[in-house]
Order: sequence, then structure tokens, then C-alpha cells
Amino acid sequence: MMRLYSGSVCPYSHRCRIVLFEKGMDFEVIDVDLMNKSEDVATINPYNKVPVLVERDLVLYEANIINEYIDERFPHPQLMPPDPVMRGRARLFLHRFEIELYSQIDIIENGAVKAADKSRSVIRDSLTQFAQILTRQKFLLGEEFSMLDVAIAPLLWRLDHYGIQMGKEAAPLMKYAERLFSRQGFIDSLTPYERAMRK
Repeated sequence: MMRLYSGSVCPYSHRCRIVLFEKGMDFEVIDVDLMNKSEDVATINPYNKVPVLVERDLVLYEANIINEYIDERFPHPQLMPPDPVMRGRARLFLHRFEIELYSQIDIIENGAVKAADKSRSVIRDSLTQFAQILTRQKFLLGEEFSMLDVAIAPLLWRLDHYGIQMGKEAAPLMKYAERLFSRQGFIDSLTPYERAMRK
């Protein structure tokens, strides 16, 4: 059985939980207190971070690597595109999400007020660009739910928590967010702490 070492409020861990629940697999989630990590995490991940996936002798860390492994190991439903060109584009988008969006979260949570406000603006502006795509299609890669939707869902769930206010032009994005939040895999992936982030 796969074991996922997961932070109960960690957006990276949340991405992995979504994939596991979307696949409907047998797995165990081991909650890790991010303020008081057990030595287990440092033993299995040299960076002492979550998420970490353990399956027999295999240990993986980094959300995108974990999620691609799960997708290849359990191909139904497929979350990465089967076509190599589209898969390459999807990987580029996932990389963009890390650079443009997720890199800002630590600044919002731990940075100075001015830096945090700037990071909120960066996320808001980047997300607003996706609203255009979502006026024409149901999900980020088209009509099928994919790994891109998995990657962005935890951030959309946490907008209020991070103090990010979206403008009127982001209306298609917010409708899309509600579609993501209504998926059973997403609902099941939420920890009690994450549920409390949105009233």
C-alpha cells in the first residue's frame, strides 16, 4: 500500500491527496505536523519536507514527481495527456505554476507586509490570465479534468486564506474553481483544517 506523508494544510500535499482520491486507490495518509515534524520525514526526504510518497522500496518527494508517478502507475483516469506534445505543454504549465504561483506562498506566509502584498498581486494577475482560457473550455487543458486542474485547485481553495482578492474579470476562473471543488476526489482530499479555510 502507498503511504503519503502529508501536511494537513500544505498545498503541495493537497495536490497529491487529490490525485490519490481521483484514482480511487488504497493508500494511507500519514499526517505530519509541519511545526513539529517527526524524524521520519527527515529520514526519508533529505529536504525534510512533505509530501513524501513511500511504496515498498520507492521513496518520492516533490508534488509533481509524486503525481506523475501515481498517474503512470494507475492510469485510470489518466490525468496527464497521452499525446507527447500535449504532455510536454502540461509539464511546462506545471513548471509555470511553481515559478509564478506557488513560489509566492512562502512570501505571503512568512515575508514582510510589502513583499507579501506584492506576492498576492502576482498570484492574482497570473490567475486572472487563466480566466480567458476558461471562457472557452471547462478545464485548463480542454474538456477533461487533468493534472493542471489538480495543481491549481489547492491554491484556488486558499485564496481567502492567503488574502488574495480576485477582480470581476476573474469570474470565469471562480466558476471553474467551484467545478473543481464539487468533484468527489477534491471533497474527499480535504483535511478538517483545509475545510475550515473556507466558511
